[in-house]
Amino acid sequence: MNRMKVDEEEYWHSSKFKAFTFDDEDDELSQLKESKRAVNSLRDIVDDDDDDLEKFSWSGEPVGSISWSIKETASSSSGAFEGRDSGLQKGSSAYTTFPKPVSSYSLSSFFKGRHVAFSSTALSETGVKSYAPELRRPKAEYKDYNSDWSPKDTVRRMQKGKICSLERFRSLQDKLLLLDEAVAVHDGNVITAILIFMKRTLKKAILFRELEVRQVALRHLIHFLKEIGEQKLLLDLLRFLDRMEEAALTQYREHLSIQDADKRKEFLKGCVGLPFSSEDAVHVQDHYTLLERQIIIEANDRHLESAGQTEIFRKYPRKASILNMPLVTTLFYSCFYHYTEAEGMFSSPANLKKTFKIPDKQYVLTALAARAKLRAWHDVDALFTTKNWLGYTKKKAPIGFHRVVEILQRNSAPVQVLQEYVRLVEDVDTKLNLATKYKCHDVVVDTYRDLKDRQQLMVYRCKVERGSPEEDKIDGILSSSQIRWKN
Repeated sequence: MNRMKVDEEEYWHSSKFKAFTFDDEDDELSQLKESKRAVNSLRDIVDDDDDDLEKFSWSGEPVGSISWSIKETASSSSGAFEGRDSGLQKGSSAYTTFPKPVSSYSLSSFFKGRHVAFSSTALSETGVKSYAPELRRPKAEYKDYNSDWSPKDTVRRMQKGKICSLERFRSLQDKLLLLDEAVAVHDGNVITAILIFMKRTLKKAILFRELEVRQVALRHLIHFLKEIGEQKLLLDLLRFLDRMEEAALTQYREHLSIQDADKRKEFLKGCVGLPFSSEDAVHVQDHYTLLERQIIIEANDRHLESAGQTEIFRKYPRKASILNMPLVTTLFYSCFYHYTEAEGMFSSPANLKKTFKIPDKQYVLTALAARAKLRAWHDVDALFTTKNWLGYTKKKAPIGFHRVVEILQRNSAPVQVLQEYVRLVEDVDTKLNLATKYKCHDVVVDTYRDLKDRQQLMVYRCKVERGSPEEDKIDGILSSSQIRWKN
């Protein structure tokens, strides 16, 4: 009986299995200690020059912060075995999974030998809180992603800028509740974010149907689609809502992204038949016709300029292409380079005026600016000269001669030309102001003479140069006995 007992004891002593002890050097805790020592020893081998990374303690707080200092102080004053006892109570064996704290290492720390400062109690005194570096976020942070927030709570958190997962709102009812809650709080950013989620997860027909009865959200989606340039979905939405004119205008705006003139012309040709309003339809037709004319004029003038046989192109080389320019710019170009052409030519100013029904005021202003820039004063004169049915000529300006004078002066017209048109200004005060401003002395003297204002004439005499023809003229008028002065 004693031999059997001895054999049994020898069997247990000779077994390759060992009982669990806290002092066993081969347990999992010892292995983790060795791992920590190996990681910390890397800093002696690798050059630690990456100071721009922030250091964190094992508790997850930045090293050196106020909260870190407080926790370190509290940790130092606690008992050495308190942490171990509390940690072991949570598991039933040595293989129990311990809570995973925030790691004090980043990935770059492992490869560059980075390390963090530890308290004096280190691994042996902190118990289960300091086992191995953990790269994942603390579980508290996953609450924002995984918690079962209601639509109201989700919207409130989105208002505060917190990240919330919308993927769990899978049913149409939940998504609509979420959208309605966002509309109720009047937060445009949240509304747009939820609409982006719904656009991605719902079919177009369902999304359009639900937004049709939610006008606030609908306006947000239309504005968002316009901002990001998602034209196809926007056109589908407008057609679903039977807003055909707005859909036509949206499609028409796409021409702005077409750079090639020929391709833009073909696109505009396709837009002519869209359901525009009557006024917009005229503008679209004119746009297509104008671009078609510009392409023809540009090709012809480029050839003439390269040939070098046309005087005006040699004297005034073109500075830019006429393609895709507005109607007024095209008219100015035509008045500058093709003013004398017959009405049957596409580049003729008269042809442009007739084709696009340009008003007389706009045509005269543009033609005056173009011919004055060329200092073609005879063309300026012909522009305002009309004949009545008796054959008498008369100057007439639909824009007012005071504006004619201003345009001529900006183009450095001679005093003789300015004086001719200053005299045609009907308002006396305006005429005197313009004549004085631009030094049209004859006009000022004649106007004061017609007004029989001797006093103002004498004042003006002091403003002209001594011995000048203007002074002699004033002296002759003042000495005349045929004028009955008012003062």
